[in-house]
Amino acid sequence: MSRYIATRAIRGANALVAEAEALLQKAIVEKGGDAQVAFPNTAYYLPVIYGMLGQEVTKLEDLKPVLEHAKKLLHPPPNGKVWMPYLGETLDCGMATLLAMEAIEGIRFALGEQPEPYPGLQLAGGTSFTSPEFEKEAADGHLNGPIDDIQLRSWGIQLVDGRMPGFAAIVGAARTNKAAVAIVRELQQRNILVFLSGNVNGRSIIDQLHEEGVEMGYDTYIVPFGRDTISAIYALGFATRSALTFGGLKPGQWREILLYNKYRVFAFVLALGEVDDLKYAAAAGAISYGFPTIADTVIPQILPTGITSYEHVISMPWNEIEGETDEEKAARLVQRCIEVRGVKVRITEVPIPVPYGSAFEGEVVRRANMRVEFGGKYSRAFEYLRMAEWDEVEDGKIEVIGPDYTTVEEGGSMDMGIIVEVAGRKMQKDFEPVLERQIHYFINGASGIQHIGQRDIAWIRISKEAAEKGFSLRHFGDILYARFHADFGAIVDKVQVKILTDPELIQSWLERAREAYHERNIRLAGMTDESVDTFYSCTLCQSFAPNHVCIISPQRLGLCGAYNWLDCKASHEINPTGPNQPIPKKECLDPVKGYFTGVNEYARQASHGTVDQVAMYSIMENPMTACGCFECIVMVIPEANGVMVVSREDPSMTPAGMTFSTLAGMAGGGLQTPGVMGVGKFYLTSPKFISADGGFKRVVWMSSFLKETMAEELKAVAEREGIPDLIERIADERVATTVEELLPWLEEHDHPALKMPPLL
Repeated sequence: MSRYIATRAIRGANALVAEAEALLQKAIVEKGGDAQVAFPNTAYYLPVIYGMLGQEVTKLEDLKPVLEHAKKLLHPPPNGKVWMPYLGETLDCGMATLLAMEAIEGIRFALGEQPEPYPGLQLAGGTSFTSPEFEKEAADGHLNGPIDDIQLRSWGIQLVDGRMPGFAAIVGAARTNKAAVAIVRELQQRNILVFLSGNVNGRSIIDQLHEEGVEMGYDTYIVPFGRDTISAIYALGFATRSALTFGGLKPGQWREILLYNKYRVFAFVLALGEVDDLKYAAAAGAISYGFPTIADTVIPQILPTGITSYEHVISMPWNEIEGETDEEKAARLVQRCIEVRGVKVRITEVPIPVPYGSAFEGEVVRRANMRVEFGGKYSRAFEYLRMAEWDEVEDGKIEVIGPDYTTVEEGGSMDMGIIVEVAGRKMQKDFEPVLERQIHYFINGASGIQHIGQRDIAWIRISKEAAEKGFSLRHFGDILYARFHADFGAIVDKVQVKILTDPELIQSWLERAREAYHERNIRLAGMTDESVDTFYSCTLCQSFAPNHVCIISPQRLGLCGAYNWLDCKASHEINPTGPNQPIPKKECLDPVKGYFTGVNEYARQASHGTVDQVAMYSIMENPMTACGCFECIVMVIPEANGVMVVSREDPSMTPAGMTFSTLAGMAGGGLQTPGVMGVGKFYLTSPKFISADGGFKRVVWMSSFLKETMAEELKAVAEREGIPDLIERIADERVATTVEELLPWLEEHDHPALKMPPLL
């Protein structure tokens, strides 16, 4: 390694640790040593410090030993050396830099220099980048701040099933705005999560994207952390929490956490523009995680030494080859990043005139930028997939029946129906709703297209930009044809698509579709665990939680809420060696608690011996494990003789004395903890929901979010339980956040759990 890199990195580390120490002293004088230090909406304190040192930082005084540890990691810059034979001293200084960066961010929170919540993101704060708040936050240098635990877990399933293969931490600013957009679009098309931070001479890539109208936020996979380099620490915090959340690792297991990230979290740093001392120091810290740095400028390189998978620092000068467009240079730069980190990218080629990839699934088309919409308030849109006879389907036939949207004024609306007819030797009628639900994801993958809802409440918008690029109604058919063959080729041999805008055809097909919807509801609702002899596994999350396995039955969907029994059956047909394997139930050992010899055998094998038995219908005895992607947490409240259900969308305190984020550490990581269980929210409506322990009548507290978003479903459950007003007798955070508040409320409302047999 060259003396130049070591000098710059070590010098940057020494300077930043000194700055952190001075800032801490100043903050203690101003606020006092007991001033609170916390990142909002995370159970992991200051996560890099927590993960590396096992130190729970809750107040300013707690940062003193952290910075003392950082100082011990520092080394003086090389003096007169022309060659550094190993990375040790530089890596030590890199870790010291990360500790100091996170300490500084924590101190900024204590000083009130960061807004809470952050209005820079649509989903994180609720305002847009066109608001005055953007300018204020840009001046402060902070936009999103730390990723909250809810978002961390919502991305979990995409990280483990390959839809989101890794993340890129971009630091600095591109040569031009056009170059910035080209680089980010290349990453988006590969479904790579993008974190933004830093600046070059006061100008950040965040500014460049904002000026070009690029939507940033959780939904578009582009997360702007801040305009200074220090905010890049949030990317490393995200990586650390991934190891703690999904890997089942404990705070202080620094070596295991670093190795976990090297082998399981595929990330890299993309340094745009001039690289200063602090950026070199931060890059040295990233290398310890196994994350290489690729720069678009001329800098010394560090070739393989075994810390990252391949090269450690790579120089890819933007202007080294003349005659290329910005788009071509961006594609080459991003491809090199992927090669160096070993990212496994899965791209589906779709022949449409706009970029396509899962990163565009959350893109919002606002009315001001809308060319036309189908469904919503002013029109009707529906989608229907049916299995047809072999001779009824002409593979690749795509028809637009009726006028195109060019006949509608700009910003107008029109009715539309999407009919997908499939035929296949392995296709089954039970697969129809499974495949039909994919229409939402497939269409949403197109840039400039927004799809919301399903069945006969679909709502689709086409942006002006997509229309200008030539996106037509036929392209909906092109997307569906390509994706159904690519994703479901094992069961679908032929696909044809009709896009209907003719009013008479829309009405007749809508009536036909609604009949099918009703039949499916009856068929799905009639399935019970007793009616099948096979359950299914789901091991998608084992890449993050190696010892976790979901056991999915007709009456118990996966804890992430994304996979039910029919989904797993279809998945197994598609990929017989994949993550969804059939589990013969075999002998029923206990029909009440749900013990089956086949389930126990599979759980023992798939969990690598860490789980010996699984009770399908109990929370008190050998409950199913969880990875961290659960929609809700169910936990026993012994004083109330019942359980509480906390939604991941609920940030409030619970009667257990912990928020969802803190509880997640008890339920996740493949742990089997009696009394605590991660579940999918619709499992609450199942007759098998903790049926061995008393069922739904045991629920004494529930997040109001669930009450409001599942009102009809929960009403049906209450009637099934013979207590029509049961939901009104269940407390929520609006009436009780402590056990002391909960118990008298339950007594006043005569909750049935108080009269049931003791849980413990």
